[in-house]
Amino acid sequence: MKKQNKIPKFKSESDERNFWDKNDFANFKESFERVSLDLSNLKPSTKPITVRLSKPLLYNLKVMANKRDVPYQSLMKVFLEEKVHEELNAKTRTA
Repeated sequence: MKKQNKIPKFKSESDERNFWDKNDFANFKESFERVSLDLSNLKPSTKPITVRLSKPLLYNLKVMANKRDVPYQSLMKVFLEEKVHEELNAKTRTA
């Protein structure tokens, strides 16, 4: 059985960088602890877009958001998500 190498203590980040440039991680993998990650609450990435709304619609969204004490853009996303989900479910039922 091959003896595992020990990772030295580094005086600086530069020393550590130089060490890993010259050494293979595979020779030191037993020195690392396994990490368990819970990504169940990870939110999907978002993409900024531009949407043109009428002034009255935007005003009403802001009033509704203010009553709920949430940002109006967050409220818009909730409304869009609900409507898209509703439409997709309706199409599934009729198909």
